[in-house]
Amino acid sequence: MNETLHRPSVLAVIPARGGSKGLPGKNIRPLLGKPLLAHSVALARELGPDVRCIVSTDDPAIADAARAAGADVPFQRPAELADDTAPMSVVLRHALTTMEEIDGTRYDMVLLLDPTSPTRNAEDVRAAIEQLRDSDGLDGVIAVSEPFFNPTWVGVRPSGDDSAVLERYSSEGTGVVRRQDVPRFLRINGSFYVWTAAFVRRLENSWFDEGRHGFVEVPETSAFSIDDEHEFRLVEAVVSAGLAPLPGHSTGTPAAGGLA
Repeated sequence: MNETLHRPSVLAVIPARGGSKGLPGKNIRPLLGKPLLAHSVALARELGPDVRCIVSTDDPAIADAARAAGADVPFQRPAELADDTAPMSVVLRHALTTMEEIDGTRYDMVLLLDPTSPTRNAEDVRAAIEQLRDSDGLDGVIAVSEPFFNPTWVGVRPSGDDSAVLERYSSEGTGVVRRQDVPRFLRINGSFYVWTAAFVRRLENSWFDEGRHGFVEVPETSAFSIDDEHEFRLVEAVVSAGLAPLPGHSTGTPAAGGLA
C-alpha cells in the first residue's frame, strides 16, 4: 500500500481548554454516560482515514479524559492560547502548524469540532468536507440551521429615542404582515466548520468577514452549543427523547421526525 496516497488530508481539531467560566469542567462533565468531549472524539473516528483528529488542551485532566476516549493529545496548548480572550483562529493555526511539524506532512483542510456542540452526525460533516474539496472558490464550509423563529418577523429592540418603546430590529420586516412572506433566515450554529489549511494559515481575525463560505444545513433540533447548565440538561433531554444524534450513544428508535 502506498502510504502517500492514504495520508490524512484533514486535520480535525477538538479545542478543549480547562478554564470554562459559564459551566466549570464542562468539557469532561459526563453527558449521558461519557465525558462531553468524548462524543466529538467518537464523531471524528467515524469520518475515516482521511481525517486525523487531535485534542488541543492546556489541562492535564482533559488530556487524560481525551486519551481515555481514544483521542490523540500530541501537545499541550500554551497558556497564552488557553484563556477566554484567545481567538479561535490563533488556536487553530497553532494546532495546524504544530501537527504539520509533528507529522511531517501538509494538511489540506482543518475541521473544527467544538466539544460543546456534540449533537452532529458524520454524514453532514462528510458532506461539508466533500463540498469544500470539490470547490475552487470557497475558503470554508460551515454548519447552519433554520431557527424555530424568524428574527426578521419577530425581532425587536428598545427604540433609540425611547427605551420604553419597541422598534423592529430589522428594517426588512417593515410592512410584512404574514410570517410566510419574510425571507428565509439561517443561523451559524457552531456544529462544525471546515476550512482550507491555506485559509487557516492566513486568517487574521474574523473567518466570516475574511473568507468565502458554503454551508451544510442541519436540523435546528440537533444544533446546540452548551455554555451553561440549562443547555447541558436540554441536550440530555433532547437526545434521550431520540430527537437529536449523539455520536457514541444509542437511544434505540428515535421519536417520529427525529434523527437516527
